[in-house]
Amino acid sequence: MMCCKNTNIRISLPAVCFVWQIAMIVLFGVFIRYDEESDVRKWIEFKVSHNITSDIENDFYFRYPSFQDVHVMIFVGFGFLMTFLKRYSFGGVGFNFLIASFGVQWALLMQGWFHALDPDTGKISIGVESLINADFCVASSLIAYGALLGKVSPVQLMVVTLFGVTLFAVEEYIILSLLHCRDAGGSMVIHAFGGYYGLAISWVLYRPNLNQSKRLSGSTYHSDVFAMIGTLFLWMFWPSFNSAITDHGSGQHRAAINTYIALASSVLTTVAISSMSDKRGKLDMVHIQNATLAGGVAMGTAAEFMITPYGSLIVGFCCGIISTFGYLFVTPMMEKYLKLQDTCGIHNLHAVPGMLGGFIGAIVAAAATEEVYGREGLIETFDFEGDFASRTVLTQGGFQAAGTCVSIAFGVVGGVVVGLILRLPIWGDPSDDNCYDDEAYWEVPEEEESIPPVLEYNNHMTRKHPDM
Repeated sequence: MMCCKNTNIRISLPAVCFVWQIAMIVLFGVFIRYDEESDVRKWIEFKVSHNITSDIENDFYFRYPSFQDVHVMIFVGFGFLMTFLKRYSFGGVGFNFLIASFGVQWALLMQGWFHALDPDTGKISIGVESLINADFCVASSLIAYGALLGKVSPVQLMVVTLFGVTLFAVEEYIILSLLHCRDAGGSMVIHAFGGYYGLAISWVLYRPNLNQSKRLSGSTYHSDVFAMIGTLFLWMFWPSFNSAITDHGSGQHRAAINTYIALASSVLTTVAISSMSDKRGKLDMVHIQNATLAGGVAMGTAAEFMITPYGSLIVGFCCGIISTFGYLFVTPMMEKYLKLQDTCGIHNLHAVPGMLGGFIGAIVAAAATEEVYGREGLIETFDFEGDFASRTVLTQGGFQAAGTCVSIAFGVVGGVVVGLILRLPIWGDPSDDNCYDDEAYWEVPEEEESIPPVLEYNNHMTRKHPDM
């Protein structure tokens, strides 16, 4: 006998939103200030001290186009990518909107405490680059949401984000600052971590009777078109995502080129494998919506390295194949044998390509030579300065690989702990026969009944001339 769960979140959701938002206001008041490029007094002093004559040299004009692109990916790209379920589009876009809006605030604080806290004043200075990094941080929680889509309440999603952003800030600090890894587009810190974090939570929250909601777990013609909008936004702006916080100059230029090429390559192999896998050669929209993006994920770490244009093509080529095979074979096997239900297939789009991207970055770093990069180029690309001035490229490669393992460990262990917290019966999550349905948490307008056009015409005539 199955107990029917109560999805009434009238007290819990407003409580979480109000209390956490008030906490953000207090914490921002205590810690967060404008940096020298966004504070009017400091900027004027900065211009004088650095002999700058024009406001156009403000970092805002350099970073804001990238920020806009990344911001669109987070709110439009990720949101619409999750609208493929036939009765869960409100939840896909709406809850994405909610957790991203909370997540960016918490990320500004968490990342600020680790990376931008002034030891003298105890304040965090934020500028346009902080906004980009906060979006990156939130991306990992949105990736985790993909594995849980349709099976959790918005209150649970807020908890996932609270812990996800916290864990992200810690693993990012370990990987980028302590291990001194380079990970411009976040294959390791964003995709591998977010993917394994979501998978671990989903594994702990396994629903043995989820087949009771089977009728709603698929897509319709229109929902797949909406999801494809998300795919195209992500696909178009991914070069910005991978290059947004790279060094001014050739690093950013190269990261955009490498990502652009890898993405184009993964589309062709995705289409090829999708067609081959069907007896009549027909394409599966699931593959086209997801695996076509795998090249961008896997290119994240190595994007700013001298991987060469054909190297980028190879990465995209292989990842399109690996990701599509994942949707065809690995996801069904994981559900059957590992008891792991992954709604969006984040294992094939984020976890595995992210892990591969981390190891690709390690190989490309270890293979770097002075004759390709130049002495100055090696120092610039891998930041061999200060405490790390004596590091060799081989050592750097080893640390890059270690960083990938750290991100996976954080994702898995953190996800299991958070999953156990989410199993408490207080969160208003849906019952097994009530998943993938917006009705649980949204006011859903009734579908308009379509009247065949002929009848409509006749009715219209009847009303006009009752004597006819």
